[in-house]
Amino acid sequence: MRGPVLALVLVYGAAVVLTVYALGDTLWYGITEPGIALAFGALILLGELSRWGVPGAPSALPAEREPAPLGAAGALAYALLGQIAGQPTTHGALQVVAVVVAAALAGAVPHIAAGHGPALDHVARRVLTVAFAAVCFQPLYNSGLWGKWVGHGPYHALLLLLLLVLTALCDAVLAATMARARTGYPYGPLLRDELRALLGIGSAVCATGAVMALGVAVAGLWALPVFCVPLLLTQLSFRRYAAVRTTYRQTITSLARATEIAGYTPHGHARRVALLSRAVGRELGLSEPDLTVLEYAALMHDIGQLSLLDPVPAGATASLPPAEQRRIALLGGAVVRQTGVPAEVAVVVERQADPYREQPLSARIVRAVNAYDDLSGESGGGLGGPLSALEQLRLGTGRDYQPEVVESLARVLSRGGLTPSPPG
Repeated sequence: MRGPVLALVLVYGAAVVLTVYALGDTLWYGITEPGIALAFGALILLGELSRWGVPGAPSALPAEREPAPLGAAGALAYALLGQIAGQPTTHGALQVVAVVVAAALAGAVPHIAAGHGPALDHVARRVLTVAFAAVCFQPLYNSGLWGKWVGHGPYHALLLLLLLVLTALCDAVLAATMARARTGYPYGPLLRDELRALLGIGSAVCATGAVMALGVAVAGLWALPVFCVPLLLTQLSFRRYAAVRTTYRQTITSLARATEIAGYTPHGHARRVALLSRAVGRELGLSEPDLTVLEYAALMHDIGQLSLLDPVPAGATASLPPAEQRRIALLGGAVVRQTGVPAEVAVVVERQADPYREQPLSARIVRAVNAYDDLSGESGGGLGGPLSALEQLRLGTGRDYQPEVVESLARVLSRGGLTPSPPG
């Protein structure tokens, strides 16, 4: 983990140095074209004030990628601004960074006062990506080379879009690097998820930033409020989607707790299996949609026990005969299919008791993690503990548990400690 942590330190260090230098340079030499700087600063401030909820919260799905899309689009537009109403601008890359940082800090004050300020990772990424775009564009434009080589016709718009694509890729690399340093998950799947997210809110931010810069170049600052509307509507749509997804998750969580309330499984078992399964799935490189299916299946993996007349002792299905495990799994799959969740979730629940060579990867993960929680925690009767549970899983890799899944589980546990998460 030394390399990823060093990368995180370098990213933060670069962002801090760049911020201090940009603010100092702007304060020393003064602000060029203060009216334009004020207009874009106000736009970025508005975007920060209207940011999603707590970054990374399940209720704010897009916040994991870009919590303030309007502020990000305004910052990119200012970085790529070369003209205003046909007149060339003269602000430089350092002033762009200074204005973006000052507006973002001002917009963060109410959120900090409310106890959920912006995540430092998002702030560092914003500084570095905006600086990347500004450094690539402003020196070339202010020196006249951009106009000489590109001009102001269709090639100008095309190269702005290309520059925004490169900026988005830079942001994705930074985000994956930071996530790798914080979680220890493989870099490849993290970068893949970040790149996939660019097709959603990321593409809307880039497109709006380019349109703003081009619109202001022709129509002046009055173009800013006009071109804000599409992104605001997009943000509203994401808010609604996030609310629906939160309600959906809460419904599944409530269904999963039915086995605990009825006394069939120990308190907190489904939640522990879901959290640990998701971590193992991330370790094995599953994509975000596959992780969601895995999490839902892990939450509902024991729901078939509600069909039993007599509860399994301590809810520990890992100690039952294979035929009984498969019967409970099929009963659970039948119940899940009646709940309206995706069919992939029901398949994972139904297949969790099959020999692992016949299972999809998600079912292999749920089976191994469920067995670990049964054998190591309350449902295992406290007979062996985590180390003994892992050893039993390794002994069962001939038929019941995939070796790669067991070893991934061991790595996840070693990073977070070998003590199961507390119930509740």
